[in-house]
Amino acid sequence: MPNRRQFIKNSLIASAGLATACQATSVIPKTNKSLNILFMGGTGFLGPHTVKAAIDAGHKVTLFNRGKTKPTLYPELLASLPLIKGDRKTDDIKQLKDTKWDLVIDTSSYYPRVVNMLLDQVGENIGQYILISTISVYGDWTQKNMDETAPVGSIDDPTTEKVTGQTYGPLKALCEKAALDRLGDKATIIRPGLIVGPGDKTDRFTYWPVRIAKGGDVLCPSEGKDFIQIIDVRDLAEWTVHCGNKKITGIFNAQTDGNDITIGELLISCKMTLNPKTNLVWVPTEFLEKHSVQPWAEMPAWFPPKGDFAGAGTMSSEKAYANGLKQRPLKNIIKDTYSWFVTLPQERQEKLRAGIKPDKEAKVLAAWKEVNL
Repeated sequence: MPNRRQFIKNSLIASAGLATACQATSVIPKTNKSLNILFMGGTGFLGPHTVKAAIDAGHKVTLFNRGKTKPTLYPELLASLPLIKGDRKTDDIKQLKDTKWDLVIDTSSYYPRVVNMLLDQVGENIGQYILISTISVYGDWTQKNMDETAPVGSIDDPTTEKVTGQTYGPLKALCEKAALDRLGDKATIIRPGLIVGPGDKTDRFTYWPVRIAKGGDVLCPSEGKDFIQIIDVRDLAEWTVHCGNKKITGIFNAQTDGNDITIGELLISCKMTLNPKTNLVWVPTEFLEKHSVQPWAEMPAWFPPKGDFAGAGTMSSEKAYANGLKQRPLKNIIKDTYSWFVTLPQERQEKLRAGIKPDKEAKVLAAWKEVNL
C-alpha cells in the first residue's frame, strides 16, 4: 500500500491528466446510532460543515448561539434546527442546567472561563465533549516533527480574555486544560492547523486558487520545496462527528501529516486544475525578505522553515489518521474552494483578505526579472 505522501503525489498526477473531477463525498463512514448533540456555535466556518456532517450521519442536533451570525453555507439547514438562543459568556448559559447530551461539540471557546461555565451546567450529564482547539497551542515552533506531547505555550495572565495573536494559542491551551481537568477521558481535544475550503472567510488558502486561475506571472515562494500543512473543513467536520460516533477521546493534531505536501505541490495542482497557462515564478526566500514580502500574510499557507518556524510543515498528525481522519484529494479541495468563491458578490471577490496585493506582486516580479535577465 502506498503511504499518504505517495497518495498525494498520485492525486497531483491525476489532476494533470483528468478533464473532470468527481464531486467529493464524505470520507468518514456513517453510523446507524443516533446521538443527541449540543453544538456550541455552529454558524461560522467550521460550524455549518460540522452540523451538516452530524445531520447527514443521522444525529439530532441542537444549537446554542446568539442567533446573530448568518451562515453563508447551509442557512436553511441551520434555520430548521432547535436553537437555544443565548450568549455563552453570560448567565444565558444557565439555560443548559441539568440538560443531558450524548455529545457536546464546541467550536466557540476562546478562553477557559467559558469552558468552565458550560461544564458547570452540563458536565455531569454528557457522554463526550469535543473541543476544537488549534495547533497554535504549541509554544515552540522551532522544533521539527512535533506530536501531541510537545509542550504548549503559557501566558503571564491566565485570566485575560483579550484574544490577540499572542494570547490566542495559550488561551486555547487553557481551554484544553479546563476540559481535561474536569472530564478526563470524556474529553476529545482536536487541534487543527490551517482550515481551508468552501466558506473560508480569511482567504488564507483561497488566495492561491483565485490568483492562479487569474493567470499571468504569479509570485511563488522559495523553490516550492517547503512543506505546508492544511485541513479541508469538510474532512475536519466529518472526522469530528466520527470521533463522536466512535467515542474517540484524547488529544489529536488534525491536518495533513508532517512532510506530506509542499507549497510547490499545492500551487502546481492549482495551476493544472484551474489554469494550465499560468506561469508560476519561484522566487528565493532571501529575495522575498529583501523586498519585505511577508510569509503567511502575503504568501499564504507558507512559512520558510527556519528561525522561529523551523518546524513548520513537519508536525505529526499520525495519531489522528490512525483513528480515522482522512483527506480528500488536493485537486478537489482546490476546485471546490474556487467554485464556492466565484459565487460570492463581485465586490467581495475583488477584495481578497490575504495574499500579496497586485501592485506589490508586480513590483517584486519586475525586480526579480531584472536580476535574472
